[in-house]
Amino acid sequence: MKIILKSDVKSLGQTGEVISVKDGYARNFLIPKGLAVEANTKNIKALEHEKQKIQETAKKIISSAENLSSKLSDMTLIIKAKAGEEEKLFGSITAMDISEALKDHGIDIDKKRIQLEEPIKRLGEYLINMKIYQNVSAKLKVNVISE
Repeated sequence: MKIILKSDVKSLGQTGEVISVKDGYARNFLIPKGLAVEANTKNIKALEHEKQKIQETAKKIISSAENLSSKLSDMTLIIKAKAGEEEKLFGSITAMDISEALKDHGIDIDKKRIQLEEPIKRLGEYLINMKIYQNVSAKLKVNVISE
């Protein structure tokens, strides 16, 4: 039986793929659980329409991510922290601190998207990689200064 996957199914395929499976597997498991629909002409046309919608929204998301990436690349973020001798910080600057500082500038980025190899423990200027979207990334200059 030919079916269209409505969501990713391990060992079968990804959303939107048209695949062949045994009738019993499709009728007793995939279709009742809402993981797939039968691949008839009506459902195939609906799938093509859905793919077009997904592509249009993906283009919008990618363009906004690229705009954000260029904005972040041109920006220098200044973070004030208490420091002791030899410019060592009391504590450290983490991805969460950078995310909070960006929120003060009106940019909301999840801390998981900020790629720090290790927390910042000294004063100075750092270049931080940020993954904005799947293939869109930015490099943010972070300047850590003493309070």
